[in-house]
Amino acid sequence: MASIAIIISLFFALNIGASGAAASMGVAYGAGVIKNRIIALLLCAAGVITGAVIGGGEVVKTISSGIVPKDLITVNIVIIIISSAALSLFLANIMAIPLSTSEVTVGAVVGVGVAFHVLYIKSIFVIVSFWIIIPFVAFLITYWLCKLLHKIAGKRGAAFGGIMSILLIIAGFFEAFSAGMNNVANAVGPLVAANILSADQGIWIGALFVGLGAIFLGGRVLETNGKKITKLSNSEGIVISGTGALLVIVSSIFGLPVPLTQVTSTAIMASGAAKNGKMVFQKNIVKRIVKVWIVSPLVSLTISYMLVKLFIQNDFYSSFFAVLVVVATIGILSLTNTVKKEKRAIHESGGGI
Repeated sequence: MASIAIIISLFFALNIGASGAAASMGVAYGAGVIKNRIIALLLCAAGVITGAVIGGGEVVKTISSGIVPKDLITVNIVIIIISSAALSLFLANIMAIPLSTSEVTVGAVVGVGVAFHVLYIKSIFVIVSFWIIIPFVAFLITYWLCKLLHKIAGKRGAAFGGIMSILLIIAGFFEAFSAGMNNVANAVGPLVAANILSADQGIWIGALFVGLGAIFLGGRVLETNGKKITKLSNSEGIVISGTGALLVIVSSIFGLPVPLTQVTSTAIMASGAAKNGKMVFQKNIVKRIVKVWIVSPLVSLTISYMLVKLFIQNDFYSSFFAVLVVVATIGILSLTNTVKKEKRAIHESGGGI
């Protein structure tokens, strides 16, 4: 069973790399400084591996023992946690949405804790609070810095074009470094908790597979974050990557698993808002990203809860009830969407108000 847990964890690490690619080098790629997608992904992988090896230990501790008691994490529980998180992340990658691996991982661990009625509520409250605070701070910092850039921009900006391009690449690498510090723990933390791997082994192996995931699976998400939200200048890219990297590195030092992709995507939205006002929030891709952010931890929580009830506790009735809730929710959302479409059709045909 331990080998199965490791295989699933490595699959999860590959998907973390695919999602994290957009949160690091996506800005430099979107600004056109790195024109070759493969080079952008290679730089992302190098930064992720370096960051994980140098500073990934504190977040590993939080994921492995800071949400539920460590003695609760058995090999079977590890498989459930990582399978739930990996499935949520895999679906998001198929949709080319930059999803937070921290959210789906913490959601999966919380689902296990709910099933066993054992949770460190204070720790969860702190983590979730920072999921809101850090992206909000990133938005504010980026918005006002970009506003300032637009005021002083002009002919002076062209004179420093080469330097700005180099700084943007450095900032992107710096952000990939922060991704390694924070996100690799999501794949290997449960393995460390179950004593399947030591912390050092988990960090090295996890970092390698996150890097491989960025290289081989990160292209579509790179395109989404880099080019489909808003067009970026070099100076804006430096602000976005630098702000995101700094906030995530500080969080990682304190062992807080924070949503790097939310931080970067929010900063990109702030850049667009500074230029175009509220129009950036009307784009369908932005609305889609926000919806996935909200739903993703709840999906992984529900999946892990159902799997524990079904395969660990043999509680078929609770699992059946959870499935009914999920099906009912999907049905209500689908029905609401259908009603909206019908109202639009009536209005467009002249039959409505």
